[in-house]
This record gives sequence, C-alpha cells and structure tokens, in this order.
Amino acid sequence: MKLIIIGAPGAGKGTMSEEIINKYNIPHISTGDMFRDQIARQTELGLKAKEYIERGELVPDSITISFVKERLLQDDCKTSYLLDGFPRSEAQAEVFAQMLENKELGLDAVIYLEVDFSKLIERVTGRRICRNCKSVYHTVFSPSKVEGVCDKCGGELYQRPDDTEESLKQRLEAYNEETMPVIKYFEKLGYVKKIDASQDIENVKASLFEVLGDIK
Repeated sequence: MKLIIIGAPGAGKGTMSEEIINKYNIPHISTGDMFRDQIARQTELGLKAKEYIERGELVPDSITISFVKERLLQDDCKTSYLLDGFPRSEAQAEVFAQMLENKELGLDAVIYLEVDFSKLIERVTGRRICRNCKSVYHTVFSPSKVEGVCDKCGGELYQRPDDTEESLKQRLEAYNEETMPVIKYFEKLGYVKKIDASQDIENVKASLFEVLGDIK
C-alpha cells in the first residue's frame, strides 16, 4: 500500500502511523527524518536545507519535494510507503499529484484522521513524555502509575513546550490554513479516506484497519 497520513496535532497521527507500520511492515517516511538523514550525510540537498534551518526559516518546497521524490524512488518504496508530514501545503500537493504521473510512485489513499478541534485541547495538554525512553502517557487517558515517573524506565515525565493550550491554538490555526486545503485537494482527486479520530484508540485502530483492508 502507498499511503499518506494527515491529522491535526493531537489527532493520533503518530500512534496510528506506528500501528500501520507494525501491521504491514511498510517504510515510514517523514520529512523531518529525511532532513536529518540528508544533513547527517552532508548531501548537496542536505546542506542547502541546513542553511535554511539554521536561519530559522522554512525549507523551500523545491528542496522538500526533491527529498520526497528521491526517497520514494528507492527500492524499499516500490510497493509500499507511509508518507507523514508531506504534503504540507496545497502547492506541495499539486506538485506531488504531478509526480504521481510517474508510475513508479503511485498512491492508494490519503488517510485523514478527522477530529473536532475542541476535543484536541484535552488530548494535547494532558500528554506527558519520558525524557529517557520517550514513552508517551496522558494524565487522563493513560496516566503513569506514579505521577511524573515513567512506568517503563523510571524516567522523568515532562510536558513538551508546544503541548500547551496557547501553543496548540497557534498550531491548529496554521494547520487550518496550510493543511486543510491539502485534504480538500486530495478529496477532489478521490484519494481521501476519513477516519473518525475522536473515538478511543482501539476504535480508531479498528476503523483504520477496516479502511486499509478494503484498500489492500
């Protein structure tokens, strides 16, 4: 399967991506990982991206798209991939749609984790992460046995700076402006499969695998 996964901050994109990868054993491709890899290998594209990142600027679409295309043409992506974090804008979506004319790429579906923004505040502000092993907890839905202490390794649990209500509202505004047009664009092309991500995790997972089963 060749998939894109899209969801607002707190919609469960990371959790559901992990479920897909574990069940179907397909390559997980995130733009962040690609940037880090290219920079670490000091490729030409990586060094260009590094210049923008170090200046605190967004990496231009042309570089991001080149990263994505190069990665998707690698052997492990010939039959399947899960693309996460791209496209982030309608302009990127349009270029990606043009890339799909290359039959070596292809796309089966855009998985859209749909959830009401008002429900995301509790989800995100209650999230806690272990400083040591990076395990994720939630003060309401999946708390640790001892407050502030990781069950798995005993590490300290902390709240990320961008998991505050104020930060979330800013991120959701950016998501609404930049990413919602991407969903509408792919909807017109018939790729979007909506998943009700306001359900509990097990029900979201069941809905997701039902949709993926139909695709597969």
